[in-house]
Amino acid sequence: MMEKSLQNGLFDNVVRTNPTTLQINLGYKCNQSCSHCHVDAGPNREEMMSMDILKMIPDVIDKYNIEILDLTGGAPELHPKFRYLVEQTKGFEIDILDRCNLTILNEPGQEDLAQFLAKHEIIIIASLPCYEAENVNTQRGHGVFESSIKALKSLNKLGYGLKDTNLLLHLVYNPQGPNLPPPQKALENEYKYQLKKQYDIHFNTLYTLANMPIKRFADRLKRENKFDSYHQLLVDSFNPLNLDNLMCRNTISVDWQGFLFDCDFNQQLGLGMPGQIKHINDLLSSYKQFKGEKISFNKHCLGCTAGSGSSCCGSLS
Repeated sequence: MMEKSLQNGLFDNVVRTNPTTLQINLGYKCNQSCSHCHVDAGPNREEMMSMDILKMIPDVIDKYNIEILDLTGGAPELHPKFRYLVEQTKGFEIDILDRCNLTILNEPGQEDLAQFLAKHEIIIIASLPCYEAENVNTQRGHGVFESSIKALKSLNKLGYGLKDTNLLLHLVYNPQGPNLPPPQKALENEYKYQLKKQYDIHFNTLYTLANMPIKRFADRLKRENKFDSYHQLLVDSFNPLNLDNLMCRNTISVDWQGFLFDCDFNQQLGLGMPGQIKHINDLLSSYKQFKGEKISFNKHCLGCTAGSGSSCCGSLS
């Protein structure tokens, strides 16, 4: 049924606008090994973006009038030139997002990381899949919840997530299993109530993300014999109202080797951009007009269109 849905042209009229977001995957090394991670990140991964590639990023931002630099991984902060990249790009007066797993702030050698992020007014998008310890530790590892709470308190002390500051702290929720996220605003209200009541923690916005049936999450679904039923849930929950807001329309995703993709999920599946533009070098060798260009779609893309929709910045509708 899914193949038929895709062949029937659900995504045929979805094309690119000019890019506003440049998402950079700095590498797959991480201090955690989360069960849902679509990157298969972990402490033993060694892939890291080279300095030659990293130096091209400011030129791409300037040439294409990029508005948002989205830094991800792995734990992007573990790249030895993470702070260098922030300093080199902050002068463009763009929004810089750090997709932070929170526990990295408590790692040896990262004691001043929170202060660095605050100094440069970096927008923190932090993973916290639940406000209860058991659920978080089951999904992300023993002790992760406690370390995350410690990090959030440190960020609040610096002004992150508080009213009348420029330090934005957004949290990310994703379901524990093969389900779609609940309505984003209602869950945000519950998160704010519970975190304030239990830990006196504040944040700005909650983003709800669907789990994509790829990599570790797909392997788990197959082990539990739930892969087909989850795919069917995505098919049955298709919402055409999400199509205009898909993140692949205005995002360029760059992997650690400099290759280009329509989104981070396509990146992990090796689904490159259609056409001749394949590498960050191609962006700089000549100006590329993206408006109206095709996008690479596949079965997993139904995860972004299901229900209220899903993107790296939360629900779409």
